[in-house]
Amino acid sequence: MNRVQRRTFAAIFGVFVLGTLVGCVSSPAESSAGTIGLLLPEAGVSRYETSDRPVFEEVVAKRCPECDLLYANAGSSAARQQEQAEAMLARGVDVIVLDAVDTVAAESIVAEASRHGADVIAYDRFIDHPDVDIYVSFDSELIGRIQADAVVAALPSEAGDLPGILLVHGSPTDPNAAALRAGVHDALEGANVEILGEFDAPAWSSTQAQEWVSGQLTQFPGRVDGIVAANDALAGGAIAALKAAGVDPVPPVSGQDGELSAIQRIVDGNQLMTVAKATDDQARTAAEIAVRLLRGEEPAAPSMILGVPSFVLAPTAVEQSDIERVIVQGRVHSVEAICTPDYADACVRIGLIDKEIP
Repeated sequence: MNRVQRRTFAAIFGVFVLGTLVGCVSSPAESSAGTIGLLLPEAGVSRYETSDRPVFEEVVAKRCPECDLLYANAGSSAARQQEQAEAMLARGVDVIVLDAVDTVAAESIVAEASRHGADVIAYDRFIDHPDVDIYVSFDSELIGRIQADAVVAALPSEAGDLPGILLVHGSPTDPNAAALRAGVHDALEGANVEILGEFDAPAWSSTQAQEWVSGQLTQFPGRVDGIVAANDALAGGAIAALKAAGVDPVPPVSGQDGELSAIQRIVDGNQLMTVAKATDDQARTAAEIAVRLLRGEEPAAPSMILGVPSFVLAPTAVEQSDIERVIVQGRVHSVEAICTPDYADACVRIGLIDKEIP
């Protein structure tokens, strides 16, 4: 097979993979100003499909209607994400916005993009590669401190044994999880608590978090006074384990992402708090930067992280008293979505609604 044949085969293969694994958001236009690719890591965390993707698509369509936009969700598979990226590059994508399943494995995607002359925006998760052009995310270490501080503040204060806590961290392949862990440990340094155990949940698996917490409850009966869970999915798994073990009331459990199910757990008192990240703003920022890079501009970043120009957004702690202001007024979730019949009584109790929804 000669070079021309190889290129033809690569283009055909790329279109095939893109069609089967990616799904083209917009078909190529004759007067296209260029192509932007969005690669998200999973669908298990609801924000990616309900917030990040639609907002990103909306902003690109508004700011650059003549641009083509390609989209892929890797379903937590680093190998699939590699194939999706290669397919996009075969299609001639100019800018890739990459939220890596595995940030170490994703370094090869960045290197390949560089060879094709494509810009790379590391989205949500930092990729330690010199060819990353821009990083857009939240301050994960700060989020970890916020989570731990909230759980410690809610622990029982009576004299006796030190309160025991469990730490449920995120995926060991996600650098954000490492930053969260660092923030948690920073907040707990010198705190009057005993860390009973720590767990790194592979691929942010709520099922494995639930299994681990169940084992810890057996190992430390009556000793678990709080759980610092790195995100809402892990919090949900931890709370399921607590309920299955008959722990009542449920001790303070932290979370992150402001997922609807987590907000409902906070409303009814089963989850202490979550950390809301304005993922709309994050997606909007990344989309704006992608369009500007496509046009040859160089956005001025407010900070540098390991030599990469970075846009780092601030998170917000959300407990019961913050739901109206942060979640409802911030248009993260509506009262109607939160206060379904199963949660209507709890919504009345905390003043989110005046009377039960029929």
